[in-house]
Amino acid sequence: MAFTALAAGVSGLQAFTEGVGVIADNITNVNTIGYKETRSRFSTLVTENSSLSTYSPGGVRAFSQTLVSKQGLLQPSGSATDLSVDGAGFFVVRNADQAEDQSGEFLYTRAGAFTQDSEGFFQNTAGLYLMGWPLDNTGAIPSNQNDPSELVPINIGSLNGLGDATSEVSLRANLQASTSVFAGTYTPGEIADGTVTPDFETNLQIFDSLGRSQTVVFSAVKTGVNEWGYELTFDDASFLDSGTHTDGLIGSGDLNFNPDGSIDLSTSTLNDVFAGAAVTLPGGSLTFDYTTTGGVEVSDGSFSLDFGTDGATNGFSQFDSISTLISSSADGASFDNVNGVSIGEDGFVTALFDNGLALDVFRLPVAIFQNPDGLTRRQGNSFGISDFSGTFALQRAGEGGAGKLAPNSLEQSTVDLANEFSELIKVQRAFSASTRIITTSDEILEELTRL
Repeated sequence: MAFTALAAGVSGLQAFTEGVGVIADNITNVNTIGYKETRSRFSTLVTENSSLSTYSPGGVRAFSQTLVSKQGLLQPSGSATDLSVDGAGFFVVRNADQAEDQSGEFLYTRAGAFTQDSEGFFQNTAGLYLMGWPLDNTGAIPSNQNDPSELVPINIGSLNGLGDATSEVSLRANLQASTSVFAGTYTPGEIADGTVTPDFETNLQIFDSLGRSQTVVFSAVKTGVNEWGYELTFDDASFLDSGTHTDGLIGSGDLNFNPDGSIDLSTSTLNDVFAGAAVTLPGGSLTFDYTTTGGVEVSDGSFSLDFGTDGATNGFSQFDSISTLISSSADGASFDNVNGVSIGEDGFVTALFDNGLALDVFRLPVAIFQNPDGLTRRQGNSFGISDFSGTFALQRAGEGGAGKLAPNSLEQSTVDLANEFSELIKVQRAFSASTRIITTSDEILEELTRL
């Protein structure tokens, strides 16, 4: 019996030593961003005995449980790259020596104190690289959002001087109804070559794939009753392939109007010079071919023209007031140097440029698990997948059970310092009591050896 009591006392020393270690880890990480409290749990070790007259002590065994799912306090921060998750989920990070090292392991963390390294990649204080979905030119994420291979390291430093080609142009203008019909036969291209003087002319600014600004001239001449011929030409024809675009002409057609002054798109036309075909109105795109002279190659230009709603006056109209451009707009831009970043609650990473423009370039996923408390602890306040955690799902922030992102904030440690000190006292007393078991068992054994 003395030997088994001695073993029980030793098991107590081992279990409570581990308990002190857990508490020590909690206390030392009381100020660690995103740290999750670990608790010690104890379980009996029982030696089964069929006799009711004797008792065989077993001892105690220690277990540790990290409360990964526990939400910490969100503390405001002055840095735009400090992030926290408000609700369930984790940031996806990669443990690698270099950001573009695809052999690195994917890990999951709530520690969102990110800063940019010398190359512009986002790292937290443990050196883990923040991962996100790249956005295509429509602002959409990859179709297979649960595939980690679709994630890339977040870097906005490489966007300096970025150009975004124009894809949509809208015009709103009035063409004066009392304008005299052109005396003669108008042939498309005669405005571009200077043969015909237009009754109305205005400029549009578009951008090519390199971000260079180009001026497109819209010119119109009245050719019949409620009918206008128009041309679209480049102000500087040297940017276009002269073999395809004579005098900078990229498109021409007719604008027809109803008796009430509204546009009749069903009979209006737009002819594509480069494609040599008619463009469907509304919605079709006009294409054109840039020149390759001067050692610069630019992607073919393409944009759709919005002349307004068929039968309405919200685009082109024909009333008896002076011909004038009411408004025009075109997408695309020439971005200057990146001077900042903004991250929204929905996870969109927006690059801010010197010229005041902004562009969504990435979206941060939020990884959720069936049992987040089953994740394994890893270096750098991160977690790895285990059999107990289940598989992950990459969700858009605020959707599918995932929490929203909280920009300009950091999640504090979940450690309650007062509770840890009280637990430390309890464990220390239990450890001392276990030493008394060993001392008492030793005295009993000593008495037995004297018999």
